Amino acid sequence: MATGGRRVGLIIILLALVIIIILAVVGFFARDLIFSRFTSQESQIVPTAEAPQTYVKIVVLAQPVARGTQITESVLAMVSYPQSEMVEGLFYTDMNDVLELRAKYDLKQGIPLAPNLLMEETGGSYASLQIPKGMVAISLPLSRLTSVAYALQPGDHINIIASLLLLDIDTDFQSSSPNYTASVIAPGVSEEGTTTSTATITTEGESSKFGKALFDTSLNLPFYAVPSESQRPRLVSQSIINDAVVLWVGNFDAEQDIADEPVQETQTETVEDETTEPANPDIISIVVSPQDAVSLNYLMLADAEFNIVLRGYEDSDILATESVTLQYILEHYNIPYPTKLPYGMEPRMDFLEYPPLREGP
Repeated sequence: MATGGRRVGLIIILLALVIIIILAVVGFFARDLIFSRFTSQESQIVPTAEAPQTYVKIVVLAQPVARGTQITESVLAMVSYPQSEMVEGLFYTDMNDVLELRAKYDLKQGIPLAPNLLMEETGGSYASLQIPKGMVAISLPLSRLTSVAYALQPGDHINIIASLLLLDIDTDFQSSSPNYTASVIAPGVSEEGTTTSTATITTEGESSKFGKALFDTSLNLPFYAVPSESQRPRLVSQSIINDAVVLWVGNFDAEQDIADEPVQETQTETVEDETTEPANPDIISIVVSPQDAVSLNYLMLADAEFNIVLRGYEDSDILATESVTLQYILEHYNIPYPTKLPYGMEPRMDFLEYPPLREGP
């Protein structure tokens, strides 16, 4: 019985080995068949080549240009731009089409030039190209003290302070108060025996000024006071223009190129081997609203004094200020009115001035 069981196990092992060998042979030949089919399918899949991208040349700025600048070949360059993204008339493709045109705005380097960025020569002045729509330019007198020591340059943002001297006037005569007085003689018979039908007004010298009646409590007597001097005007200062833009400093030159610096008047001296130095400008042109221009014109004719203050770079906020008078100075800075004392300083000082500086170390 044991011998029979061993024979059955051996037979099973032999059958398993035969089956394994058969499967290995079938797998070997099937592998070649599957691999040949796979390679044939891959050979049939041919990748499609992408269509080549086409480009066109467009005109760009090789350097920044300011508003109003005339376009020349020196500020231009040509770059490639995808044809698929190009719309007819979007950008200039020929330098000759933009030469001698002018920039409508301040343009940065690398910007593609389009028709809406440029304009043709209109025949106007360079200054007019720098004035935004709805604004105007006006000129004001200038000095070293009122121009931040001549630091102002075109494009700066400024405020303008106006100072006025105000006084009381008679509303009927529109003359400075107080009025002068005169003697009036009623019509009738004069000392010479002549008869007059009209009143006679006589003045003596410059005539006395109209004063006011006062009462002296110490003497218990009334008296009439007249002013010892003419009326003193009262000073007031206020910032009237907020965030104006400097258009030019000094005089314009009709032949001045846009890229050049502002023209300054020159002083010529007949001195050998000495170069001519530019004179300090005495006028400035600024861009303001039309209403501010009318106000500035009125104040100039009224002989107001202007002072220009320079604002920080790109600072365009509206700054509210208070009018400054003597009362404001005393109250805001806590300056007391000096008390009348039984003593004083010697020597007497009626005017203030700093002592002179000593020469040498």
